[in-house]
Amino acid sequence: MKTLEASTLRQGISDALNTVAYTGERISIRRHGKPVAVLVSVEDAAMLEAIEDRLDVAEAKKALKEKGSIPWAEVKKRLGLKSR
Repeated sequence: MKTLEASTLRQGISDALNTVAYTGERISIRRHGKPVAVLVSVEDAAMLEAIEDRLDVAEAKKALKEKGSIPWAEVKKRLGLKSR
């Protein structure tokens, strides 16, 4: 992974964007020598979102199986919401 200081990135943002967009290379951005962000392609960002979504669904399924959870119908009833 390529690494750039934020000040260098500001001067060459167009080149950095082209590198990420056309080669898929990730660029680590540092400020005062410390990593603060990573510039990634749209495809990489979409893949990360998909992974996060899967993890969220898995956690939600796990939470639904926990004892003491309240069924959605009961929550709506307690809140005075109408069922469809």
